[in-house]
Amino acid sequence: MKIVFFGDSITDATRNKELDFMASSYGFGYVHNVAEQIMSNEPNKYVIYNRGISGNRVVDLYARIKKDLWNLEPDLISIFVGTNDVWHEIKYSNGVELDRFEKVYRMMIEDTKKVLPNAKMILIAPFIMKGSRTEEQFDEFLYVYEYAKVVEKLAKEYGLGFVELQSKMNEKAELYGTEFITFDGVHPNITGAKIISDAWLTEFEKIK
Repeated sequence: MKIVFFGDSITDATRNKELDFMASSYGFGYVHNVAEQIMSNEPNKYVIYNRGISGNRVVDLYARIKKDLWNLEPDLISIFVGTNDVWHEIKYSNGVELDRFEKVYRMMIEDTKKVLPNAKMILIAPFIMKGSRTEEQFDEFLYVYEYAKVVEKLAKEYGLGFVELQSKMNEKAELYGTEFITFDGVHPNITGAKIISDAWLTEFEKIK
């Protein structure tokens, strides 16, 4: 089974972009955790590509969808995007409005289904927490919740796998503190990455 993880910096996790199939090519986040979990016992069964790029919005994913997704002809596609669509508007006035986010995301799904009709998909909803990069304008960052709702809506509409993270992140943050989940409110640390990979693997077991 060939799996492509498509997303932004949370997927990227400082991966080695020069070489595939090295441990470093999976990054230091949830993709590495998933690869370690499913490949450790069956290394010949899975081929995993990390195609996360830091800073990407949904429009950036669509711009590179042929090169970094379709050309790899995966059996399973995992998409994780949405935070930068809000963040870049707050910080740089260059985000992606909610209706355009849905339009482009929907186009990404529909076009992919045409090109790769047999590929399965898992959509991961974005999350946000208080941290050094979000606290000052946290009320604005909470708009990420609406983007997460769009992802859930699209997953249900197209019958795709879906991973919800906000409630899981909040639950662990209440127990241990936000700083143990993300180091800046956006990017997960070891604990946050484990929450994401565990949730992803649970969904993966349902659809693989």
